[in-house]
Amino acid sequence: MATVECSGLRKCYGSHEVIRDFNLSIADHEFVVFLGPSGCGKSTLLRMIAGLEDITGGDLLIGGTRVNDNDPGERGIAMVFQNYALYPHMSVRQNITFALERAGDSKERIAKRLAPVVESLGLDVYLDRKPTELSGGQQQRVAIARAMIKTPEVFLFDEPLSNLDAKLRGHLRVEIARLHKTLKSTSIYVTHDQLEAMTLADRIVLMYQGRIEQMGTPEEIYSRPATLFAAGFIGTPNMNFITFTVQEGRLRDGTLDLPAPEGVTGHVTLGIRPGAVEVLDAPAHDAIPAVVERDEFHGETRLVALTCGVQGLMAAIPAARKLHEGQNLFIRFPSQSLHYFNTDTGRRL
Repeated sequence: MATVECSGLRKCYGSHEVIRDFNLSIADHEFVVFLGPSGCGKSTLLRMIAGLEDITGGDLLIGGTRVNDNDPGERGIAMVFQNYALYPHMSVRQNITFALERAGDSKERIAKRLAPVVESLGLDVYLDRKPTELSGGQQQRVAIARAMIKTPEVFLFDEPLSNLDAKLRGHLRVEIARLHKTLKSTSIYVTHDQLEAMTLADRIVLMYQGRIEQMGTPEEIYSRPATLFAAGFIGTPNMNFITFTVQEGRLRDGTLDLPAPEGVTGHVTLGIRPGAVEVLDAPAHDAIPAVVERDEFHGETRLVALTCGVQGLMAAIPAARKLHEGQNLFIRFPSQSLHYFNTDTGRRL
């Protein structure tokens, strides 16, 4: 397969800069996920790599070769789109083999390459059907098979599961991960779904406003978010944030009074994930009084909305522990679970 190197990539539409000085090296056989909210530039960047968008500035290298001006067909890539992009008048077989037929491959060579692809994706029984006779998940598998049969150097996936229901998304996530390991391909996957990113990626590239906000393994980004944006975007349910002023070595907001990290001054935003909040029935050392506002049943857990003075926050507790609205209790923030950020810059302290 191939490496992908983005060196100072830029994309502008007139005076509007969408991708800003983007630098990234993707190793051979690596599975990288571009993650971020709508409008952050992740799909635009993928289309630049594919050759579907012109590159305003910088260099793009695939397999060590600069490909800025190469046509999509000359880049050694295959792309799986969100909307499948299948030909409705063709059979599944014809959709998968169309590119090879246009390239003039023999029937024998096409049949030899088709067999393992459709077998790996469980499509062999659907070869003579039209796309309209298939479910959404089956159609997406056809689109993946069409990409696989080209034996590309790099696979590009543009939110391929976003049109599917939750059960199908889970099933196809497993299939995509298995195919990546089997083919030992270099894969770039775009999504706004953090669950897809966390379960598929060797490395996540979290994007915001056309630039890289943070890059690392799923565990690194979840456990040690570099910015307030990363901390708030990664993790379900969302991280709790409380903003304090540091006074005499304490974090104070008018209601809460907590120890401040050593050497920190000014305004500090404290973050803690709902699952890390300790919910206690009785007073304890460093515990804070709280009142239950809402108790939501989420299957194996309950998500509880609490108020502490003027602050509101969420706590995740075992489902067996049922609370009621208006109940008085106490909460505690374990020091090892706290994240501190500079409120003004948004950077981790």
